[in-house]
Amino acid sequence: MNRVAARGGKAARRTRKRIAMQDNATNSAPPSLLVRIASMIYESLLVTAVVFVAALPFIYLVGNAQGGWLRLAFQLYLTGVMFAYFSAFWLRSGQTLAMKTWRIRLVDQAGGTISLRQAALRFLLALFGLLLAGAGFWWALFDRDRQFLHDRIAGTRLVRVPRKA
Repeated sequence: MNRVAARGGKAARRTRKRIAMQDNATNSAPPSLLVRIASMIYESLLVTAVVFVAALPFIYLVGNAQGGWLRLAFQLYLTGVMFAYFSAFWLRSGQTLAMKTWRIRLVDQAGGTISLRQAALRFLLALFGLLLAGAGFWWALFDRDRQFLHDRIAGTRLVRVPRKA
C-alpha cells in the first residue's frame, strides 16, 4: 500500500478503493460479447422502469408533452435521468444493478474507478452509437480487444469480476 493510502482522509479512501478495484478487476478477463448483451437486455428492463417512474412527476406537473418545446424538454429530462442513473452507479462502484448480476465492472484503463468526464463521454457516445443502429456496439465484433467504440474513445473498459469464494 502506498503512503497516501496509509495516512487517511478522503484522498486515501479513494486510493484504497482504487487499489482494491485494481486487485479485483485488472486480473480478470474481459466479459464475453454474449454476457454483455445479456447484461444490456437486463439493463434495458431496469432503465425502462426508472424512466417510467421519472416521467410521472413531469407529466403530472406539465401535462401534455406531445409537441413543441415541451416534447424536447421531456426528452432532455429523461436523458438526464438516465445519465444520473448510469453515472451514479459507474462512479460509485463501476457497476449498475445489471452489471452486478452479470459480474461486469466498468473501470478506467488503469483498473480504477472512472471519472465524471469519462462517465459523461461514455454515456453520450453510447447513446449516439445506439441511435446510429448500434454502430458503437457492433464495433466490438471487429475490435482487437472486443471493446465497444464508446469504451475505446472514453478510455474505459469492461472487465469480468471473479466469483467470490
